[in-house]
Amino acid sequence: MAETYSVPLSKVVSQFDLEVAWRASDYEKIQITVADVARPGLQLAGYFDHFEPMRLQVIGNVESSYLDKMTPAERTLVYDRLFSYKIPALIAARGLVPGPECYEMAKKHNITVLRWPDSTSSLVSSMIAYLTGELAPRITRHGVLMEIYGEGVLLIGESGIGKSETAVELIKRGHRLIADDAVEIKKVSASKLVGSAPNLIRNYIELRGIGIINVLNLFGAGSIKDATTIDLVANIVPWDTKEVYDRLGLEDHFYELLGVNLPLNTIPVTPGRNLAVILEVAAMNNRQRRMGHNAALEFTDQINKHLMQSL
Repeated sequence: MAETYSVPLSKVVSQFDLEVAWRASDYEKIQITVADVARPGLQLAGYFDHFEPMRLQVIGNVESSYLDKMTPAERTLVYDRLFSYKIPALIAARGLVPGPECYEMAKKHNITVLRWPDSTSSLVSSMIAYLTGELAPRITRHGVLMEIYGEGVLLIGESGIGKSETAVELIKRGHRLIADDAVEIKKVSASKLVGSAPNLIRNYIELRGIGIINVLNLFGAGSIKDATTIDLVANIVPWDTKEVYDRLGLEDHFYELLGVNLPLNTIPVTPGRNLAVILEVAAMNNRQRRMGHNAALEFTDQINKHLMQSL
């Protein structure tokens, strides 16, 4: 069974600097478990079929003008029914001040009422994006995550193979570290994974023989980044003379994480191979492939044309 995640309402309030107009007694315990944010237009009109009470509810100018056409008794009934579903909170956008009927029913049902000074659409879109990231399915994987020429490259391989040492070389060449040793990976959409470092080890790298180094302090702010999308997986393996490695790159290989298939390069290492340069080329080549340029196919097409002309 898939693990579910939640975000405290208090954290959402702090993140968006929302004003707490009425605080429920269980305010600190309220957890948001759904990324969608709703505007309860139909519910104000009395239609509650398929209503999702776990969503944050936001009212703006449209909902407010509709409520203003009602009598106080009608507004009381509307809020009474809406709050009876125990929604996490009601947010009044555009600096709107909810009427006394709203506060009366909020107190009756113990529902938090919040206020937001700016536009409703900006709040809804920003909050959905934020909650999608916070509530995304996630896993932690052993490896190193780097941003190389804008490509998020996840380095995997057995312990001691040289991932951290390669990361330092890449940092010296101007690329950025996201995570060393442990990478937290979130699935933020059907085909997009975002990786970051656990808070305890962010900006640190362990180098055998030296110990722990602080990348931010040694190399500066331009050498680190909090998170990046994962575009490519590089599996670093010891060179095996009995193994047949892909020399053309015609076959596509993938690495599955959280149901997403990521492009995979298996890179054998042996003394004398400059792994940092190879990973730079791998990152640039992966970007070109996404743009529709496949050097392996172009090369084989040229060979085939040459052979046909020779016949």
